[in-house]
Amino acid sequence: MDVQILPTRLITPHSGYHWDGSPRRFFEGWYYRVTLPELNQTFAFMYSIEDPIGGQPYSGGAAQVLGPDDGYFCRTFADVGQFWSWGAPLGMGALGLGHWGKTRDAQRPRWLPPAEFDRYIEQGYQGTHTWHQGHLCDPGTGQEAHWRYQIQPVYAWGDQGKSPRSTGGLLSFLPMFEPGWQIMMAHGLATGWIDWQGQRYVFEKSPAYAEKNWGGSFPRKWFWINCNCFAEQPDLALTAAAGRRGVLWWMESVGLIGVHYQGRLYEFAPWNSEVSWSVTPWGEWSMQAHNHRYGIEVQASCDRPGTPLRAPTQKGLIYICKDTMQGRVTVTLKRYHQHGSTLLLKAYSHLCGLEIGGDPWQTAWISETIHNAEDEGLQRIVVPS
Repeated sequence: MDVQILPTRLITPHSGYHWDGSPRRFFEGWYYRVTLPELNQTFAFMYSIEDPIGGQPYSGGAAQVLGPDDGYFCRTFADVGQFWSWGAPLGMGALGLGHWGKTRDAQRPRWLPPAEFDRYIEQGYQGTHTWHQGHLCDPGTGQEAHWRYQIQPVYAWGDQGKSPRSTGGLLSFLPMFEPGWQIMMAHGLATGWIDWQGQRYVFEKSPAYAEKNWGGSFPRKWFWINCNCFAEQPDLALTAAAGRRGVLWWMESVGLIGVHYQGRLYEFAPWNSEVSWSVTPWGEWSMQAHNHRYGIEVQASCDRPGTPLRAPTQKGLIYICKDTMQGRVTVTLKRYHQHGSTLLLKAYSHLCGLEIGGDPWQTAWISETIHNAEDEGLQRIVVPS
């Protein structure tokens, strides 16, 4: 098959590669996921590139895979010259990336038709908005992962039928607000197969998701709640997260909740809502938000230990976060009116992605960001962690 490029009006902001070619400390990361509800399992693929100029202490790339029952697999790519991605500064352009390891033929790294990729690339991956494939193996353990599937986007970030929006708002185009974060596809449908440690999983129109982040600075602390596989709600997608990061000379804590449902995005962000949260070191995630029209509550939990994952930091790619794809979550959405409120949605899933990361979590993180109506949320309250 030939690569499918979405029409320009449907391309999500920040889809392209953000590196500007400078030698400054820089990373970019991509995340693809497929959930198999009939098996109660999820596959998550995490790709990263650090200091792509090369020759730096932390220059290199990696591919991490979280498989069934939160199983973990990782391969690194030392040669940044074998990485490719479409785009330009500010992430303009379409989504396309790949990294090659061992190959059967010396070629310039680029997008390959799927059949050619399988023929020539023994280790590596490639992905776009509508296609994702790869092959990784660990010679030491014999473990292997091989995947090949199509993606049909349903929701980007914004109302269906309208141009996709930037998850971080207009300020996400300014490098002072780093790292950047963008939901590439809040919900989609994946069809294909994944081989995991010798077992093949075949799927058709299974829930798919994609996001990315990038920048020259790294969050001090963060958490993440994500699910697009809800019982009796195939059209529902949730993404909620918060991070504590440095902006110029101060620290800020920012949180966001987004729900795509019945063709529209219900967004609760610092520029339009009051957002608060309480998250324990592991096991309990709670977020609430409201504005003058809507209110939302997200409650998530997990009794599994979680799987340690690597993430880019000032000291390179290290184990600094913990994930599960087996979390439980309940979402409650209400609409306010002059007589009180009306319940718009209450949904549950036991296949929720949950994460904490950053500085050691010794106590619960309780914090909030407050909307400032006068400046559309451009100033955010700074609160202790």
